[in-house]
Amino acid sequence: MPVANLITIIRYPLLLVFLLMIYFGNPEVQLLAVPFLFFALFLDTLDGVIARRTGTTSLIGSVLDIATDRTYELVLWVVLADLGTISVAIPLIIIARTVLTDAIRSIGVRQGQAPFEQQGSGLGHFLVSSPWMRSGYSISKIVAFCGLTLGFALSGFPEGSSLQTASEPVLRVSEVVAWIAVAFSVVRGAPVIVSGYRQMREVEKAKTSS
Repeated sequence: MPVANLITIIRYPLLLVFLLMIYFGNPEVQLLAVPFLFFALFLDTLDGVIARRTGTTSLIGSVLDIATDRTYELVLWVVLADLGTISVAIPLIIIARTVLTDAIRSIGVRQGQAPFEQQGSGLGHFLVSSPWMRSGYSISKIVAFCGLTLGFALSGFPEGSSLQTASEPVLRVSEVVAWIAVAFSVVRGAPVIVSGYRQMREVEKAKTSS
């Protein structure tokens, strides 16, 4: 198995450890969960770099990487809403967007197209696959996830302490960043939906004409 794919798979048990830390740990353990989560999220960048440098990029690796990203994204948004750090509207929007776009992308995957290679138009390719949009989305998610986790951990310290007092502003700023991440998600998902709709119309026309 390529090293990049192995790194991707390792991220699953790391996510489980993070959940145990944040749900069952004391405030000190929850505080340690912040750098732990950052490390687990950073591995998403590392596996891609290694795959490109070792020439082991593949359709399977691309699909596995996206599946892992989706697992992290959906689980973390739901968990953070469950902990009361964000509105439940955020995971609901993300889940709806993710299910719809991944269902559409699966059509191209069955035809041998990697998920990020399915955009035909220049604008669609920029919004979905450009380094600017992908980096902006990734950074906003990392900042939101780690910031919200930090704010939650700080809120568990004794009432009136400097750490506990800092929790509210951290949570407020992080929630704003979370909504920015949602905006990135919706904007990047729109071209996938439009492209998929056009593809399905073309398929229907071809069936009708035949």
